[in-house]
Amino acid sequence: MELFGTDGVRGKAGERINAFMALKMGLAAGIYFRKNSKTNKILVGKDTRRSGYMIENAIVSGLTAVGYNVIQIGPMPTPAIAYLTEDMRCDAGIMISASHNPYDDNGIKFFDPQGFKLDEQAESAIEEIFYNDSLLQKSQKTGKDIGSSKRIDDVIGRYIVHIKNSFSKELSLIGIRIVLDVANGAAYKVAPTIFSELGAEVFVINDNPNGYNINESCGAIQPQALVREVKKVRADIGFALDGDADRLVVVDNKGDIIDGDKLIGALATHLKHLNALSKPSIIATQMSNLGLEEYLKKQLNIKLLRTNVGDKYVLELMQKEGINFGGEQSGHIIFSNFSKTGDGLLCALQTIAFVLKSNKSSSEALNPFELYPQKLLNLNITHKIPLNEIKELKEITNAIEKQHMRHLIRYSGTENKLRILLEGHNIHAIDDYLTQLEALFKKVLA
Repeated sequence: MELFGTDGVRGKAGERINAFMALKMGLAAGIYFRKNSKTNKILVGKDTRRSGYMIENAIVSGLTAVGYNVIQIGPMPTPAIAYLTEDMRCDAGIMISASHNPYDDNGIKFFDPQGFKLDEQAESAIEEIFYNDSLLQKSQKTGKDIGSSKRIDDVIGRYIVHIKNSFSKELSLIGIRIVLDVANGAAYKVAPTIFSELGAEVFVINDNPNGYNINESCGAIQPQALVREVKKVRADIGFALDGDADRLVVVDNKGDIIDGDKLIGALATHLKHLNALSKPSIIATQMSNLGLEEYLKKQLNIKLLRTNVGDKYVLELMQKEGINFGGEQSGHIIFSNFSKTGDGLLCALQTIAFVLKSNKSSSEALNPFELYPQKLLNLNITHKIPLNEIKELKEITNAIEKQHMRHLIRYSGTENKLRILLEGHNIHAIDDYLTQLEALFKKVLA
């Protein structure tokens, strides 16, 4: 597909994601969803990027042009859109966000009536309609058949209640000191409200979005500000969200960033103790550390199944296997009993619940095992050559495998980047092969 990547459509706002493109996307999506329409309503939300105004208005124009009634709810987390699409009985949900990307990018994500991200078949169908100018033209309505749009500002309460209901009523956050870094993003209102209402002493940073500072030196992508604040106020724990709040990074009471695989391991332990796993298995991606796999198997008798990178692929395998917990090393973690996508706030509440039940500090509770040495390198590239066509690459990966090391080399689905992951017992060997791979890719992909 030309338009859709691993997480919807994404690109530079005003260039790839411009007003004309967004208008056509609204038309195409409206035509697609009307085939099985039940309520003739579509929900539209966004994060705090300035370009969201342009894209939102264009999408709404396209949707109303083909007869849809649109509900606009303004800045809200991506998982809130997933939840509210189903809760408000909409035919679909649309989130305007580029997640963790800088402010000058933006994107469009679609959810079906049940709040699930669209599969590749549905995305391909929308893309086919997008390029069919004749169909776009003849599908537009006239007179009383043109759709309407209205903005609703009070739906935040529904999502807050939903998230709070995931937190055991036996527990209380009274006396717990928490720092929240909301990344100047979509959760800047909802996140502090949830933790305050549960009784925590809340310190909030990066909660003044201006349209340009989303994810800027803050949030889940750059949690150093959270580290400093946790140490400064002597917090029990700190949580950093990304721009659309579907990702979580945790900082413990010592000011150390908890590795994403350790967080998955701790939460799997939590669910195991609660007897809340649907099966003795969880889902992670090819990026997850071997240390996690060994811990789950030896300490918890839990099997780790791996899938491609991307939370929608995690969820697809969860659904296929009947498994209710899975996540990515990057902080997208899914509790499918409560959410249809990664939800940073839901994950934060489950994390603090585990810490409270453990009767340990967060630094003790959230470090359940040791990681294998692992290094990840992200390279900026100008073009993407199929990796199997790079002859020298096979020679290097064969040598890596002979050292009983694990490798994962892939192109980003949302950015012009190549991601290289190496993992094994010998850190010096990892460094050596990473240097070789970096030199190779700079030569052939620059």
